[in-house]
Amino acid sequence: MERKIDFANLKEAHKTHKNEIEEAVLRVCRDANYIMGSEVEALERELAEFVGQGTMAVSCSSGSSALLLALMGLGIKAGDEVITTPFTFIATAEMIALLGAKPVFVDISLEDYQIDCAQIESSITPKTRALLAVSLYGQPPNLAELERIAKKWNLKLILDGAQSFGAEFTGRKDSSFGDVATTSFFPAKPLGCYGDGGAVFTRDLELAKKIAQLRLHGQSQRYFHQYIGIGGRLDAIQATILRVKLRYFAQEIEERNRIARAYDRALNGANVILPKVLEGRKSVFAQYTILVENREELQEKLKENGIPSAVHYPLGLHLQECFANLGYKRGDFPCTECASQRVLSLPFNPYLQEEEIERIAQVVREAI
Repeated sequence: MERKIDFANLKEAHKTHKNEIEEAVLRVCRDANYIMGSEVEALERELAEFVGQGTMAVSCSSGSSALLLALMGLGIKAGDEVITTPFTFIATAEMIALLGAKPVFVDISLEDYQIDCAQIESSITPKTRALLAVSLYGQPPNLAELERIAKKWNLKLILDGAQSFGAEFTGRKDSSFGDVATTSFFPAKPLGCYGDGGAVFTRDLELAKKIAQLRLHGQSQRYFHQYIGIGGRLDAIQATILRVKLRYFAQEIEERNRIARAYDRALNGANVILPKVLEGRKSVFAQYTILVENREELQEKLKENGIPSAVHYPLGLHLQECFANLGYKRGDFPCTECASQRVLSLPFNPYLQEEEIERIAQVVREAI
């Protein structure tokens, strides 16, 4: 009997480091120090060391809260405009709107699904305060060009790296770019915990201190509050799990790239557009996402063969009901709309076997 193909295979991920993780969790339980404390502090040091470039890490409760904290830390407020992409998970633009600021969308490039830097400057107005780029599918955008634009127009640069922790641009971890970067440790992410978790990265010491306060209700010392903040702390159990997994994460990134290359070989010549990692970039392949003409038929064929798939993402943010007040309409961002109708993510995790990849590729070839 063929082994059931798992999309992210979180069970196998746990089995790989089972003994270390379970002992680490038990240690936290025995110490009964569940919020903040030494495990969280150690994780932040280790995350910063992993990223390098003098970066500081502030852990928090989720990738969404990381974005909110980044925006709050930079002083984004009601009436400000923040340029971002409409082809991403909603949290990217949602956190902008939550602060009363306005998300201003710029279309993507179909080459890498990232924000099209060539279209950004025409969307800058006197109200623009920041660029919020996304490292979609695990690959960074053109960070050099984004930094150039931000500097030229005196804008803050934020990188939403929820899908890309460990990815690189010109040999540097993407979390070290911009004024501030964020990531998510949601379980299915390349570096995932066993619940929700996230982190904010910056090389600005004062900004790091402010964000650390903001995640704790703006507290400067116990029960004394300098800012209006949020309850955005990472718990110690998630921190200790992440510490174990971080020790092996560099190796996992290489495994994810190996699996991606195996997919590339298996699907070479098929009537699909494969993911392209551009020169000077290293992806962590949060997803392996192809572009196809007949997505619904292919999904159904995969399902019939016991193969899961997913769509990241089926509707551009500019067409979401919650952003109707922004006044965008269908046709405003043709590349986003093309991608949202045609992208399909195939099963992807470091534990896929070559024969499973061949089996998936065979179904794809037969269906298109």
